[in-house]
Amino acid sequence: MKEQDVMNILDWKTKQRNVEVPFFPARVLLQDFTGIPAMVDFAAMREAVKVLGGDPRKVHPARPTDLTVDHSLQIDFSKCAIQNAPNPGGGEPQKAGKLSPLKAQPKKAPCRGQTACRGSCDSGEPGRSSGKFSSQIENTPILCPFHLQPVPEPETVLKNQEVEFGRNRERLQFFKWSSRVFKNVAVIPPGTGMAHQVNLEYLSRVVFEEKDLLFPDSVVGTDSHITMVNGLGILGWGVGGIETEAVMLGLPVSLTLPEVVGCELTGSSNPFVTSIDVVLGITKHLRQVGVAGKFVEFFGSGVSQLSIVDRTTIANMCPEYGATLSFFPVDNVTLKHLEHTGFDKAKLESMETYLKAVKLFRNDQKNSGEPEYSQVIQINLNSIVPSVSGPKRPQDRVAVADMKRDFQACLNEKVGFKGFQIAAEKQNDTVCIQYEGSEFRLCHGSVVVAAVISCTNNCNPSVMLAAGLLAKKAVDAGLRVNPYIRTSLSPGSGMVTHYLSSSGVLPYLSKLGFEIVGYGCSTCVGNTAPLSEAVLNAIKQGDLVTCGVLSGNRHFEGRLCDCVRANYLASPPLVVAYAIAGTVNIDFQTEPLGNLIMQLFISVGDKRWNCLEAPDSTLFPWDSKSTYIRCPSFFDKLTKEPAALQPIENAHVLLYLGDSVTTDHISPAGSIARSSSAAKYLTHRGLTPREFNSYGARRGNDAVMTRGTFANIKLFNKFIGKPAPKTVHFPSGQTLDVFEAAELYQKEGVPLIILAGKKYGSGNSRDWAAKGPYLLGVKAVLAESYEKIHKDHLIGVGIAPLQFLPGENADSLGLSGRETFSLTFPEELSPGVTLNIKTSTGKVFGVIASFENDVEVTLYKHGGLLNFVARKFS
Repeated sequence: MKEQDVMNILDWKTKQRNVEVPFFPARVLLQDFTGIPAMVDFAAMREAVKVLGGDPRKVHPARPTDLTVDHSLQIDFSKCAIQNAPNPGGGEPQKAGKLSPLKAQPKKAPCRGQTACRGSCDSGEPGRSSGKFSSQIENTPILCPFHLQPVPEPETVLKNQEVEFGRNRERLQFFKWSSRVFKNVAVIPPGTGMAHQVNLEYLSRVVFEEKDLLFPDSVVGTDSHITMVNGLGILGWGVGGIETEAVMLGLPVSLTLPEVVGCELTGSSNPFVTSIDVVLGITKHLRQVGVAGKFVEFFGSGVSQLSIVDRTTIANMCPEYGATLSFFPVDNVTLKHLEHTGFDKAKLESMETYLKAVKLFRNDQKNSGEPEYSQVIQINLNSIVPSVSGPKRPQDRVAVADMKRDFQACLNEKVGFKGFQIAAEKQNDTVCIQYEGSEFRLCHGSVVVAAVISCTNNCNPSVMLAAGLLAKKAVDAGLRVNPYIRTSLSPGSGMVTHYLSSSGVLPYLSKLGFEIVGYGCSTCVGNTAPLSEAVLNAIKQGDLVTCGVLSGNRHFEGRLCDCVRANYLASPPLVVAYAIAGTVNIDFQTEPLGNLIMQLFISVGDKRWNCLEAPDSTLFPWDSKSTYIRCPSFFDKLTKEPAALQPIENAHVLLYLGDSVTTDHISPAGSIARSSSAAKYLTHRGLTPREFNSYGARRGNDAVMTRGTFANIKLFNKFIGKPAPKTVHFPSGQTLDVFEAAELYQKEGVPLIILAGKKYGSGNSRDWAAKGPYLLGVKAVLAESYEKIHKDHLIGVGIAPLQFLPGENADSLGLSGRETFSLTFPEELSPGVTLNIKTSTGKVFGVIASFENDVEVTLYKHGGLLNFVARKFS
């Protein structure tokens, strides 16, 4: 941090969006899909440091890093369906037997830290940094009360967890090794809860203490919903994988000085409105206003009406309305929440004194004055009514009272965000199915998936208990949920299970089919159990617009299941209500709901985690037979000192792409197609298609991920002229898989570039969208414009981000992509310098070296972030 950076912040009115300032987060939060490539990089860096003659034991993250294993859970077993699901991890699939009744599994391990599980429960693992979760202002070790309570674990939970451990054993062993050998790294085992719920309940400090210095807690990580913690007064948001690794290594996040929008909340919501209704109302309003890329801070009298769980629910959804983060400053409501969750009085008094002294404490007194914002908007909570969101986008809010009319309108509308274009004469079609000995009718609007899930809602006692009370009323009245509906309940953490059990509502949820399937993202990230064959056939036969209802964050079309076209976000009680009704095509005000008929702590882990064998060696013992964990080749050519920048000579174009190429086009995260290069590799290693798993699960294997680069079937390459994961090799003219073409170019010693249009690398941040092209041999990308995070990632792996001059592009310059390209870098490369490219046709044109500061130039000269840091350690 330089003096000029401070001056730029103080001059925020004129400097917004014009300058970048460094931001040093206090800690890092990872989830397993994005955490495994980060930890594999650290393991590989130890190997590289040893090769360069350094001490590999010096390689550790500089900032506290927590890794939560919550994305591995898949619903193989649920009460509503006994399945024989494929086992992507290999081995014989589990046979689902008769599930036993709900039973409690007592967990009585003592907590040695500060309760609300904010202390440091000692797992007995060597290498864990001391005081990782300890209190920052005052440590008062007491017994964690949650460990003395029985935690209900139905057999479905135990079976799903057993499959999860078997399927992911190699990855889990690697995580456990990481937690042992790397200081400042703590792994929260599977079955504990979702990353953001765990972050809120256990990991948040609010105020940090480090070497007698107090400073505000802050966090970045590899998931967009890290923003949940903003509801507790902690600054946090999601960044890219390579940026996260930089923070772990003690480097700052380069932050464009943002606009801060003040959102004044007035009034109070009516008793029938839940936090998700408030969220959907705010989401729609802020999307209309336009807050993309901005910070939103809530203030006003209405803020005091919102509990912490309401605030965290609102904060968690901010990616859906485009803001970088949505912040609720610490106030008396926050302190009261912290007191109830275990912070001792002395700590709270110190925290309050500090936050007030640095003017970070919100005072709800009218004469206290409000901060000055870039823009102020107002939302009256009185205007918000019970709502759902859908059928395809989270911003399309629908009042529950209008749901039936809106769904009918969607059937009529042309195919689009709010339309399915079902012919009028087919809108009343039904299809009969036989299921478990009974006959049912499916029609447009039939609910086939109902999931109470996600960190957004499942941390909120009021809505979860409301769902439980509705379930009790329904069971008492003799109502039931149709057995073909895929119902599931995945609490944010064991604490949620505890209060559902203690309140007595859990058995009623279970009787309706909402039985706990585990602690993880499951349905929210598409890991739902497959629908029955009878339902799938009926949907196809009748071309039915069936529905999924979930209390999640996102519901993009096809996210829950390819064949479920309409998906709605709703509060947990509404999920239960629509499941009982069996359809979304209902008006709850005038139509009947149905017809009457005759552990908790994270560092302790469970038995499977504690018994899991993991090595203790300084260097990770790479297994050449592993298809999940492999030492990447990033450091294969690393030298002690960086060489002078080499020219790019006679480079061929690997791909000629258009506008809005997303990171998912570049590095897909979904299933591995049987005809892909990655599938050929896995088949050669002895795996069957049902053992392939997904690209997301195999991010620790560079061989799979390199072959999966540009393997998206929707990729449109102008060389091919249609969507396909193919390209043309020059000069042979062969049409090949992208990996096969790149492999051929590398054998020939030919460097590669990519031609692209506007917004190259848009979409989710994904480190493999840069690492993959690098391993394919790509030296530069030449595009009209970039998504900033992806451009940073390209620099972070040593790929030059080149930009056409304003008003120019490949078409205007007459480039075919079949010519070769040559480029020489100046000895003193500087940010934004114009370079000249010469083609084999004799054409010369200027491009911008899209580096924004000297740090980026330095990283590029070193061949990327990992090389830069490895040289520092050696």
